[in-house]
Amino acid sequence: MRTAAARLGALAGVVLLAACAPAPAPDRASGGPSEPARPTPAASTAPPAPACSPEGIRITELGVDAAMGLRAMGLELVNCGDRPYVLEGHPAPSLRDADRDPLTVQVIPGARPITAGFDHPPTRIVLRPGERATAALLWRNLVTDATVVASNGAYLDVAPVRGRPAYPVELDGPIDLGNTGRLGVSAWKRYDGPSSTQPPAPSDLPSSAPTPDSRL
Repeated sequence: MRTAAARLGALAGVVLLAACAPAPAPDRASGGPSEPARPTPAASTAPPAPACSPEGIRITELGVDAAMGLRAMGLELVNCGDRPYVLEGHPAPSLRDADRDPLTVQVIPGARPITAGFDHPPTRIVLRPGERATAALLWRNLVTDATVVASNGAYLDVAPVRGRPAYPVELDGPIDLGNTGRLGVSAWKRYDGPSSTQPPAPSDLPSSAPTPDSRL
């Protein structure tokens, strides 16, 4: 009964609005009513893709794999320019809090103090236009000292290697370091997997996949 009453109320509202609507304006050429305006297509709600940087690259997040306090975030670097791009080394990330103030973070090439199996050495990569490389960030969400405020990185900037310009990378969620203050980074490696339009499964992260270290 309540459903039927609600439908009748909604229908009455539609009729009332139609009765109050102004009559169509006459067409100046024919004297008849003008043709109703065609509806405008709704704007897409998908976020725009990051712009290609001045040096011809784009860095995006590939998603986060989380288990037992261990976090691994994939990064993808695309050569979106028109010439080969040489890459060798580790990405250089920096974090800012929700107020966009810089966070003090120890960035570790590899991840030996955090976990094992994440320390393959960098190799020289030459990416042709359209080719990609991947790396990963690794951290633990641990709070071991109640007197130290936990850090949450709300904004991430990544330089392809130390000494080059850093670019903002949109995050799906905060980088919750706890109060460890440590962030591991793997070396870049060539990547021929699926496009970043679909985040990869954890097994698609760089081959030196992070595994929890029972000694930590």
